[in-house]
Amino acid sequence: MKKKAFKAALPHTLPICIGFLFLGMSYGFLMRSKGFSFVYPMLMSLFIFAGSMEFVTVNLLLSAFNPLYAFFLALMVNARHLFYGISMLEKYKNTGWKKIYLIFGMCDESFSINCTVTPPKDIDKGWFMFFVTLLNQIYWVTGATLGALLGYVIHFDTTGIEFIMTALFVVMFINQWEEHKEHGPALIGLGCSLVCLLLFGADRFILPAMALIILCFTFNGSKLRKETEK
Repeated sequence: MKKKAFKAALPHTLPICIGFLFLGMSYGFLMRSKGFSFVYPMLMSLFIFAGSMEFVTVNLLLSAFNPLYAFFLALMVNARHLFYGISMLEKYKNTGWKKIYLIFGMCDESFSINCTVTPPKDIDKGWFMFFVTLLNQIYWVTGATLGALLGYVIHFDTTGIEFIMTALFVVMFINQWEEHKEHGPALIGLGCSLVCLLLFGADRFILPAMALIILCFTFNGSKLRKETEK
């Protein structure tokens, strides 16, 4: 059962493997350029496992200790996972002890696969989602550790390397745009984000934008249900 689930999950994660190895190596190089041992990116990618937050943590480790600021910053950077979690409540039912790891290891890419891919009927969905999540984390930890190790012998200017996470989300957005004919949700997301960016500024717009997007989707869903009932 486990072997079949692993074989079913592996092909779905291979495209992510390439991206994660490259992104992880970039993160490892960045940490090494700031003077950190390879142990830091290895353990941080293992226990934090939140790509964008790990990039942000580099500056947190180099600045004055402020746990409250770090908490709210982490909340804002990863606020989208609150909504990911809500949408996965039904999917994670009856997965036993694996549910704990699935919650911890849920990243954007694992969420995309586990949310959209339905495993074959003869494969346990819990093990399928578990291996999707585990493989993606292995790719990330491997990339981060390898990048840090290479940072001992390869030296280059890392200015702007933090932008790599933004570039990843832009590519994911373009890919979703091209794959789906209905662009309403994407336009709502862009519009809400732009409005909140103008109102609250670049440092505080994420949470209001998420809340506004949810309100818009809720209102739009209610409207569609009423039209269907008519």
